[in-house]
Amino acid sequence: MASKIRWGILGCGSIAGTFAAALSFIKDAELVAVGSRSTEKAKEFGDKFNIRRRHGSYQKLADDEDVDIIYVATPHNLHCENTIMCLEAGKAVLCEKAFAANAAQARAMIDCARTKKLFLMEAMWTRFLPIMCKVRQLLAEDAIGDMRMLAADFGFRCPDGSEKTRLLNPDLAGGALLDVGIYPLSLSSMLFGSPRKIHSDAHLGKTGVDEQAAVILGFDKGRLAIMYAAVRTESPHEATIMGTKGMIRLHRSWWSGNKLTLVRTGKDDQFIELPSHSSGYVYEIEAAHQALHKGLLETDVMPLDESLAIMQTMDAIRKQWGFKYPFE
Repeated sequence: MASKIRWGILGCGSIAGTFAAALSFIKDAELVAVGSRSTEKAKEFGDKFNIRRRHGSYQKLADDEDVDIIYVATPHNLHCENTIMCLEAGKAVLCEKAFAANAAQARAMIDCARTKKLFLMEAMWTRFLPIMCKVRQLLAEDAIGDMRMLAADFGFRCPDGSEKTRLLNPDLAGGALLDVGIYPLSLSSMLFGSPRKIHSDAHLGKTGVDEQAAVILGFDKGRLAIMYAAVRTESPHEATIMGTKGMIRLHRSWWSGNKLTLVRTGKDDQFIELPSHSSGYVYEIEAAHQALHKGLLETDVMPLDESLAIMQTMDAIRKQWGFKYPFE
């Protein structure tokens, strides 16, 4: 791998723009190409972020020999198709979360990457934030004793009249679970692994997708995670990890934050605020770069088998609701 890692971005939505801006802060990153289904959109995106190669199709981006790794920023229903296309063209891939629409798709993506011996990672950027690294450190130091429970949420209200947007469109794998439920589910997976029991319920709105959902996961040793997610309801955006000796409270917007309070029995509360970059995406990009420079095919912070296990949990949750996407 050359000293500069050359990126392509597949898709021109808002999250692609956020990622493009983050790349500008990485010294060994070069954003060289963008791909869209529309030449006009590719040109507009390229003009905005000073990208010299603008492709009017996803396939042309995948085939671009000047690209080392592609960030897949399309809706959930296209992640599998787009990722495999890029891998088949010999490109490493950072695929936006949720990793896929279901576990079968995730398995196909992982199998392709391993067959091609190419780097692949789910872009769960929260895992790489300094505050989340601190959480893992505190837990390794037994700061709160044996972890027993997690409570976490991520909910917001998308605007009225959003029925045709990605968030509420079943054809695009819309709904709260894949869009924001992935955050607390990924956190519970990081802490406890895969659940032994799942209890959940959801409100399916007029477009058919889950507008809000509540989930209780049961794990070995009696551990529990209680989570909720919503795209039509505001929520606190907080997470609390509870143990036998205390708690770690991750404050509002925990999934993008830099503050926590360590609460321990018989001791004063300890407020911790860590310096963090204005763009939280830089940390996952740096992790991808480290893996590429070392010739690794995945990262230990967000390994592929765990991304698959999380998708299997989400499949099981949707099965309890009797909810399938139209393309399944």
